[in-house]
Amino acid sequence: MRRLLPPVTRRPFMLALVLALGMALLRPVHAGLFDDDEARQQIRDLAIKTNERLDTIAKGQIDLANQIQALREENARLRGQVETLTYELEAARKRQQDFYVDLDGRLRKLEPKSTPAAEVKAADDSAGATETPRKTAGDPAAETREYEAALNMFRAGKVKEAASALESFVRSRPDSTLTPGAYYWLGNAYYSLRDCRKAIDAQRQVVGKWPGHAKAPDALLNVATCQQELGDLKGAKTSLETLVAKYPDTPAATTAKQRLKK
Repeated sequence: MRRLLPPVTRRPFMLALVLALGMALLRPVHAGLFDDDEARQQIRDLAIKTNERLDTIAKGQIDLANQIQALREENARLRGQVETLTYELEAARKRQQDFYVDLDGRLRKLEPKSTPAAEVKAADDSAGATETPRKTAGDPAAETREYEAALNMFRAGKVKEAASALESFVRSRPDSTLTPGAYYWLGNAYYSLRDCRKAIDAQRQVVGKWPGHAKAPDALLNVATCQQELGDLKGAKTSLETLVAKYPDTPAATTAKQRLKK
């Protein structure tokens, strides 16, 4: 028969047993608490990193938006400058047209006028009374009206219509005293229409047929300008050198000298 411990001896033993069981039960709880704290710290660290990354992305987007806005403003500013320069260029071209047309009128007043007797001649008396009289050389007043009408079209900016009118004039009145000027303005009209080849042909008519005409130096300068725009730099240089040599004391020659220095 097993002997039982006395009550006094059993009490400390039970107390030790309870303490041992308590410690055993508390260990998983402490471990679990430690694991939860570590997980929370990792979550906090991840949240901090995520927020920092989102802040970086947001800052980059704001910077990009600012750059786009700055580019838009710069583009608008440049567009405004282009529109202003285009307007000023057109205004300058219009003023230049008006100036040259006015100059043309002044020069024509200084040109010698042909007398009607020299332009209108009767048929030779020896040919007989039944022979049809020769055709007259032309009506100076009608020529002037036609020429002025074409120049007014050019002055008003109706360049295409002016070119057509001037083409008709030079075809129908090849011997008129106004024909050199008509060819000159026809070349300017072609140039305004961006047809440099036809412009060169028209201006060369002035230089070739009427080299002593007041518009011949400017016509040759216009030829050089068109050649340069067509990429014919050698031809442009030759035209400028010819202009300086043939018309050294003209404003066109002064312009040609300046271009040759560049």
